[in-house]
Amino acid sequence: MPPSPPSDRGGFGIALICALPTEYDAVSLLFDEFWDDDDDKYGKADGDPNHYTMGCIGNHNVVLALLPHMGKVNAASAAASMKSSYHFLRLALLVGICGGVPTGENGEVLLGDVIISSSVVQYDFGRQYPGKFERKDTVADNLGRPNKDIRSLLGLLGTHRGIERLEERTARYLEELQAEAAKKKRIGKDKYKYPGTAQDKLFEPSYRHKHHVAANCICRECTGDMDPICDPATKLSCAELKCDENHIVRRDRLAEKELLEKKSDPAAQEPAVHIGAIASGDTVFKSGVHRDRIVKQENVIAFEMEGAGVWDEVPCIVVKGVCDYADCHKHKDWQNFAAATAAAAAKAVLGRYTQTDSDKSNAARTAALEDEHVSKHKALPESTWNPVFNGEIKGRNVIAGSSLTGGNFTFG
Repeated sequence: MPPSPPSDRGGFGIALICALPTEYDAVSLLFDEFWDDDDDKYGKADGDPNHYTMGCIGNHNVVLALLPHMGKVNAASAAASMKSSYHFLRLALLVGICGGVPTGENGEVLLGDVIISSSVVQYDFGRQYPGKFERKDTVADNLGRPNKDIRSLLGLLGTHRGIERLEERTARYLEELQAEAAKKKRIGKDKYKYPGTAQDKLFEPSYRHKHHVAANCICRECTGDMDPICDPATKLSCAELKCDENHIVRRDRLAEKELLEKKSDPAAQEPAVHIGAIASGDTVFKSGVHRDRIVKQENVIAFEMEGAGVWDEVPCIVVKGVCDYADCHKHKDWQNFAAATAAAAAKAVLGRYTQTDSDKSNAARTAALEDEHVSKHKALPESTWNPVFNGEIKGRNVIAGSSLTGGNFTFG
C-alpha cells in the first residue's frame, strides 16, 4: 500500500535527479502514485528555479527533478536549489546513463548493465602542464565520502545476497517499466526495448573510428592513437566507416546472453549491477585509450557528467545504466534502454532503503489528520451537510464552512 501524500514539503526525504528527458521519462514510469496530478499543492522556496514532480515509489514519498542541462555546474546548482525547498532530504539518487568501463575487478560490463557509485572522482579537476595533466588529489580537493547511512546501504547492497536481490528486483521492475511504456501512445512498446546482443560491440581501445576505405581526407594519415581524423567521420556510424569487426573484443557474458536470446528467453535483457568508483567530469568521453588511462590511474568503472556536482550538495548515490563504452565507436542506440535499467535499479535500491521513524510518523500524522477531518464531517447531522456555497475554488489558503454549526475544512 503506498504512503499517504505528505501534508507539506517536509514529508519528502528522497530526491531523484535526472539530466535528460529520456531518463526522466523512464523514472516516471515506475512511480506508483503521483501527488501533483491535479495541481502543485506543495510549491517551492523563493528563488528555486527547479520544477518538480512529486509522488511515491514503493513506501517512499519522492520528489523528481529534471536538470535544465547536463554537466556538473547545472547539477550542483539544481541540487543546491532543491535543498532550499526540501529541507529534510536524506538521500538523492542521480539516475540516468553513463559510459561503462568494459572490464574490471567485478568482471565484464555490458551495455545495459547498471553502475552504482561507491564514490565519485572528479577526474578533470587539476592542473594542465605542457606535457601532462595532473589531477588535484589532496583531501581538500577531493569529493567527500558518503555519509554513514549511505555507506551502510552500499555495504548491504554490495554483499552477494544484496547484489543478487538487487539484480532480481531490477529485472522485474525493468519488465514493469516496459509494460507501462507500451500502454503510452506517446512512448510505445519499442522505446525501452532491449537492443540485442548484436548491437553490443566493443572494439579494441586503439582501433580508431575513422574512414577505413581509401578517402580523400586526413583519415588516410591516421595511424596512431592521437592522430586527427576528419570531422565527418566523427558523425558517421561504424557501418558507414567500414569499421573492421575483426577488431571486436569477444566476451563470455555476451556469448551467454546471445544463447538466451536465441531461445527467446527474457533473461537475455537482464542487467548486471556493479558497485564502484565513478569518474565525473564535463567531458563526453569518446576515446578508449584515454578511458583506459584514467581507469588505470583512478580505478573507476564508469564515466558520467553530473555526479561531482550533486555529490557534496546532498547525500547522493549515482545509479546509471551503461549506454556506451566511452570510446570513439559510441552511439545513442542504447540510451533509452540504459535509462530504463537505471530507473529499474533505482526503484530496487529504494526498496532496500529503510524508512526512518520520522518518515513513518509523518505518514501516520498525515493519515490521522485525514481521518480526523472525515470523522468531524460525519459527526454532523446529515441535514447540515449541504455546502454554504457552490463553485470552483481556484485560490489557496481557503477556509470554507461545511455547515452553519462549524466543522471547517482547509483546502490547498
